[in-house]
Formats: sequence, structure tokens, C-alpha cells
Amino acid sequence: MGAQRTGIVAKMKRRGGRGDQSPLGTWFWDIDRMLLLLTLFLIAIGLIAVAAASPATAVRYSGEHHKLTPLYYFWRQLIWVGVSMPVLFGVSMMPVSMARRMALTGAVVLVAILAVTPFVGAEVNGARRWIGFGFAQFQPSEFLKPMFIVTVAWLLSLRAKDPELPTVLITGALTGAIAVLLMLQPDFGQTIIYCTVWMALLMIAGTPLRVMAGLVACVPVGLGAAYMFYGTARSRIDAFLFPGVDGEGASDHFQTNAAHHTLTAGGWTGTGPGGGVAKFGLPEAHTDYIFSVIGEEFGLIACSVIAVTFLAIVVRVFVKLLDEQDEFKLLAAAGLATQFGAQALVSMAVNTGLAPSKGMTLPFISYGGSSMIALSIGMGLLLAFTRRNPFLTRSPYVVRWSGE
Repeated sequence: MGAQRTGIVAKMKRRGGRGDQSPLGTWFWDIDRMLLLLTLFLIAIGLIAVAAASPATAVRYSGEHHKLTPLYYFWRQLIWVGVSMPVLFGVSMMPVSMARRMALTGAVVLVAILAVTPFVGAEVNGARRWIGFGFAQFQPSEFLKPMFIVTVAWLLSLRAKDPELPTVLITGALTGAIAVLLMLQPDFGQTIIYCTVWMALLMIAGTPLRVMAGLVACVPVGLGAAYMFYGTARSRIDAFLFPGVDGEGASDHFQTNAAHHTLTAGGWTGTGPGGGVAKFGLPEAHTDYIFSVIGEEFGLIACSVIAVTFLAIVVRVFVKLLDEQDEFKLLAAAGLATQFGAQALVSMAVNTGLAPSKGMTLPFISYGGSSMIALSIGMGLLLAFTRRNPFLTRSPYVVRWSGE
């Protein structure tokens, strides 16, 4: 009886410790806990920010016969966070092979859905980016981003086995096809993100310098062609470069002006929660321009903390990848971190007036169920690809010297 009790006590001591061999215990000790903590910190900030922006958006979208409560969007966002958290943790627990298969399958399905979105999607603000009806709508391009990155990373990693494989052409054709489908919606901002991540992955994969130089040289040509033949890009670039422009571009210029005014209205420390006034004149305060609402109510210092947090996540991932030996994991994690940082950078640049209006949400902070779940999948994949058992690479001499 005493021996049995001793065995039970020993098992209980190992539970939750380094000796815990359960799936949950193994996940906890292998996961990058700092990266997970920074992600949860952003989600918490996002809930506070949506609560601050919700009254302005509720007033904007209330009608004579339809009144939204001040915290309507906050409560909905709280529900979406509750749905997204199991997704994030569940994906992060996947083995690398399972996560890769899920991403490859998801990419095929979502590209097919993206192909029909410009024709059968729901129209919102003049664009067809959504599939579904009512509450069940989702944005395929948001869910495709992490799947696309993992797919491109896998294709580029195959070159290690077959150097003759034309990975640049294959991944370029995939990226080009997705870019065309996005521009049909139209969604110029997402097009830029996809192309940027693709070029970043090519560079990280060690693509020859002459090929990279040729691709970089194509960037101004592509932007010039977009300006000449793509009305959405032309109107937004005109609004950014020529503030007095009339027509469609005038509304974009109004939005960037309103965002900049709201961002700086609170000074360094902000007006305090619920004290913002300028946010009521801001379009899409809870989504595209939530960074400006944070600036007004919590100050520019709070905005700086958020920017540093995004930077810390990207730097953390790249530093951790410095000694990564698996090429697929290296490319997939680097691509996901690049996409995450690029989206945050573009969103903050638009809010500060440093970039044309693009309709880009701030990751984990802006309101949106589709965006929140897609980001949770992406961050879950990133956590899965950066999981590491610290004992696998520990020197046997260090172990003996420490007495373990």
C-alpha cells in the first residue's frame, strides 16, 4: 500500500513539471511561451481597443429604427476571441507534418473559393471580398494567407532535394494567380502583402541574387502598371500624393486625414477610456482605424507600446530561427512572422498617414471574427513551427556537469 502511495505521489510530482510526458505537458515545455504571452497581450489590448471604438461605430451604424448598444461590437468581439482561442491552442499543438498537410489542403480549397468570390461574394463598400450570408460570412483571403505561406515554404524547401526544380516559377505562378483574383475583388492591400511575403521567402530561401534583383526591378514596373490600368490603385495613390483630388480618391483622403487627427487628438497620454470625441468622426473606427482610436484615448505612448510589441514578436521569431536546421520550418515560420509584421506595419502606416488607405486591419486588435480566427490559425502554425525540445540540443557534457 505504501509503495502504491509513493508511486502515485511521484506521478503527481511529475505532472506539470519537466518530467510530464502528457501531450499537454510536452506542449507547454516545448512551446515558445514568450511568443505566446506577447500574442495574448495583443489580444487583451484588442479587446480594450474595441471597447473604446465600439460606441463610435455603434452611433455610425445605428439608424432611425435600429439602435446599436454602445458596446455592441465589444461583446461580439469577446465571443470571437472565445472561439479563436481554442483554434490557436489546438493548431499550436499539431505536429509539424500534420500542420503542413492541413495548410496544403486548406490552400487548395481556399484558392478555389477565392476564384469565385469576385463573382458570387457579398458586396461590402463596393468590394466583393466576402463569401456567405449574414452572420456566416467570411473573407477567404484572410484564411488563405497562412495556408499560402506554408505552401510556398514547402515548395521552396523541396529544392534541397531537387535543385533543378523551378521553385521560383512555380511559387511565382501561384502568387500571380492569387494576386489577379485579389485585384478582381478589388483588394490592392492584400495583393501587396501576398507579393511581399513571397519575395521575402525567396530571399530567405537563398534565391540567386540576379533573380532577386530582377524581381525587385519589376516592383516599380508593376506599381506603374497598376496605376495606369487598375482604377482602385490609381484613386488611392492619387489621394495620397495629391490631397486636392476630387472623386473617389477624395473619400480616401478624408479617411486618412480623420485617422491622423484622431490619432494625435489625445497627445502623449490620451483622453482616458471613453473620453475620445474625434473617434466619432472616424469611418471604420473599430477595424481599419482602431490604431487611431487607441492614440486618442490611451495616448501616443500606448501606440508606441503596441508597435514595439509587434516588433518584439517578429524579432523573437527570427532570433529563434537563427539555428533552425529544418529548412521547411525555417521558411514557414519566417514567412508567417513576415506576414504578421507587414500587415501590422501597413495598418499603422495608414493610420499615421504614411501610406495610402488600404483597408488593412491591425492583427489581433481590430474587430472582426473572420480576421481573428484566421490570425489565430496563423499564429497557431507559427507556434507549432517554433516548438522546440530544449533537451534535444543540450550538450551531454553540460548535463553531466550539472549533475542531471
